[in-house]
Amino acid sequence: MSALTSSAARPAATSAARGGDQPALPGVPPWLLLAPILAFLAVLIAASLAVLRLSFGVPGNEWHTFTLQNYADLADPYFLKSLWLTLRLAFQSMVCAMLLAIPVALAMARTESRFARRMMLACVLLPLLVNLLLQGYGWLVILGPAGLLNHVLKAFGLAQHPVIWLYREQGVLLGLIQTAFPLAVLPMSSALRAVSRTFDEAAATLGASRWQTLWHVTLPLAMPGIVSGALLVFAYNASAFAVPLLLGGRRVPMLSVLVHDQVAPLLNWPAASASGVVLMGATLAVMAFSQRLARRLHRFEESR
Repeated sequence: MSALTSSAARPAATSAARGGDQPALPGVPPWLLLAPILAFLAVLIAASLAVLRLSFGVPGNEWHTFTLQNYADLADPYFLKSLWLTLRLAFQSMVCAMLLAIPVALAMARTESRFARRMMLACVLLPLLVNLLLQGYGWLVILGPAGLLNHVLKAFGLAQHPVIWLYREQGVLLGLIQTAFPLAVLPMSSALRAVSRTFDEAAATLGASRWQTLWHVTLPLAMPGIVSGALLVFAYNASAFAVPLLLGGRRVPMLSVLVHDQVAPLLNWPAASASGVVLMGATLAVMAFSQRLARRLHRFEESR
């Protein structure tokens, strides 16, 4: 009797398994569901190719000429200094944002209260809901010679003269950290939530302190999310425009500001396109190198 029951249940199980493999929308090809995102990517690729072609043109005759002079002009020391400044500030802001995001991401991942988690998430997402120009003007109010920061320093007797942060690298760095902070917290929080607490309990059972557990267990297991957040922050800040323009002006010539100057006053579209292509290539190269380095470190940790 049991054999007959099992033999009769096999076709039903087989048909159910085959039915589970069928698409959710029968008759609709799977690639058709990806049509919106594929169309969006096609527009981005077309725009990138147009900028690449424009970078080989001549002002006034961009689409019918081909020259490498625009890239040769980028060997100017001013451009190289601007490129180095852009990559350096993007890297420094990435490191600072990731260090500040670790305790916030841990609190979001380990808290038991849904209300507390949602409140922290709302606070983290709040800067993304405010325009970058408004955030930049807010930093102008805080960091100005007669701003809030100098009033506080004078009130506590910490400074006799106004501390000048505007139109310097320190002010731009603060703005980059603040605007990119949510991009550092969200991937790290998701990665930390995926790490089971049993690993922490096992480490505590073996005598590890909380700092040792965090450094040797939790963070290595969440490393893919941490690397993703770091690369996202770096790419975001390397191409930032509003914050460097408002807080740095022409005294902190990041590459995005240089591209804007080549387009707006000079109308030199080929030179601006060449600068943008070099910035994109440098950013992608740094990101690829960082990913490869992270993979090697992960393999090294696994082999230990």
